[in-house]
Amino acid sequence: MDYTKYKNWLKQNLSEERYNHSIGTAECASELAEKFGLDKEKAYLCGLIHDCAKCTPDKDLKNSICNCTDLCEGELVNPKTYHAPAGAIVAKKEFEINDSEILSAIRWHTLGNEHMTDFEKIIFIADKMECKTRPCEMINPIKEALERGLDFALLACYKITITSLVERNLKICKRTIDIYNNLLNILDSKN
Repeated sequence: MDYTKYKNWLKQNLSEERYNHSIGTAECASELAEKFGLDKEKAYLCGLIHDCAKCTPDKDLKNSICNCTDLCEGELVNPKTYHAPAGAIVAKKEFEINDSEILSAIRWHTLGNEHMTDFEKIIFIADKMECKTRPCEMINPIKEALERGLDFALLACYKITITSLVERNLKICKRTIDIYNNLLNILDSKN
């Protein structure tokens, strides 16, 4: 698959750091897809464009998602999450992507949801553990947890995310806490 048009668009619409993060996420998503028996090319594309709306001003992002029917309670409390639903809109309009799994993975790559598919999980995890822009102290616990499975890696991602939000004095969407608690329950029942 030729990713040139996507990369060119991203270079024009993202900061250099965000572009590098997108490349890293694409590479990581492809590796995770291979490890877990999923479509590598589809994962690469999704990882590549997952943050396509990230550098759009918050006000514009909020306006673009105000008519989304799947916004959850409290999702608009933190502008850092606006780019995910907006990104799914951009992917559909700008890149003409109609693959529901790609659009859903982009949509939920920041907050996640309680019933994520394995494909959505690998995009979520790849976003947090790509090695081009993420620090080792963030990557290593996720890598270690990944050896036990996707849900363990998800839990590690949520622990890191919640800790980071608290440290930065940012609001936490109720859904994030609910998913974290749900993952604890699921993994406790497996032990």
